[in-house]
Amino acid sequence: MTDKVSPAPMNENDPTKSMPRTIGEALDYCSDALEHSDVFFGHGTDNAWDEAVQLVLSVADLPLDSDDGVLPHPLAPAAFSRIKSLLRARIEHHTPLPYLLGKAWFAGLEFLSDPRAIIPRSPIAELILNEFQPWYSGPAPRRILDLCCGGGCIGLAVAHYYPDVQVDLLDIDAGALELARENAQAMGLSDRVNIIQSDVFAALDDAQYDLILSNPPYVDSEDLADLPAEFRHEPELSLGSGPDGLELTRRILAGARRYLRPDGLLVVEVGNSWSALEQAYPRVAFTWLEFEHGGHGVFALTGKELQDYGAWLA
Repeated sequence: MTDKVSPAPMNENDPTKSMPRTIGEALDYCSDALEHSDVFFGHGTDNAWDEAVQLVLSVADLPLDSDDGVLPHPLAPAAFSRIKSLLRARIEHHTPLPYLLGKAWFAGLEFLSDPRAIIPRSPIAELILNEFQPWYSGPAPRRILDLCCGGGCIGLAVAHYYPDVQVDLLDIDAGALELARENAQAMGLSDRVNIIQSDVFAALDDAQYDLILSNPPYVDSEDLADLPAEFRHEPELSLGSGPDGLELTRRILAGARRYLRPDGLLVVEVGNSWSALEQAYPRVAFTWLEFEHGGHGVFALTGKELQDYGAWLA
C-alpha cells in the first residue's frame, strides 16, 4: 500500500465532514489522529500511517499487504466503531497497538501478543529470512536455541521457515512461556519445539546447538526510567537488565560456549547497550551485524571465538 499523501484531518464534531465510509477514509482518519497525538511508535511501526494501516486492515479483516485496491472498499459502521474504540485506547492510554489487537507480526508471520511477553520487534527477523547469511558458515543447522524467548517469535519463526530444525524455546518467565506455547500450537509447530523454563542456561543438560539466538532484556537503568509510556505496558522483566543493561548478556557470554558447537553462531541483541558491551569486554572483537531494513546493536560470535575468548568472557 502506498504511503499517505497530504492527510485530510477529520473531526467528529465538524458537521461538514462525514464519518469514514471506506477503508481509505478510515486510514486517513486514524493516521491524522495518531499524527496529532503524543503516542510513541516503536512496537512494529515507526510512523502514524503504517500504524493506521495495521489498525484499520486488522479490524476490517484484510491482509496487511493489501494494495491500494482496498481503499474504496466500504467500511461497516460496526467496524468503524471498533476502530474508534481501539484508537481511543491507543491515544489516551498509550497502549501499544499489538496488545490492543491481540496480535503482532514478525518475520512475515502473525503471532498472538499480550502483556505476558514483550512485543516482537527484533531485527533478528531479517537474519532468519536471509538464512543467517553471511554470518553462519557451519553445516545446515539442526538444532537452534531461542534464549530469553518471550512469546517465542524468534524460535517459532525459525521452526516455520526451517522444517528440518529442532528448536528449543527458553525463558525464565512462566507467563511468557505460556504465550509461546499458545503461539506454537496456533502455528502448528508444537511437535518441533521444546518449551523450557530456565534461568539462562540453568535447566539445560548437555545440549549442543548450531545457533543460539537471543533478544534478552538489555535496557540500562537510566534508559528504563525514561522509556515512553507505551513500554510501561510490557513486562519490566523483559526490558531492564541492571545498571548498564548487560546483566543477562554477561551471563549469556559466560555460559554459551558450553552449549554452542565450535562452528556454531551466537547472535545476541543488546540495542543501545552496545557501547557499554564493548567497554566491558575490550579484548573481545564482536562482529556487529548490519541490517538492510533497520536495526542495530546485534552482535555475533562463533563457537570457536567463544572458546578463544573464554578467559575474557568468564
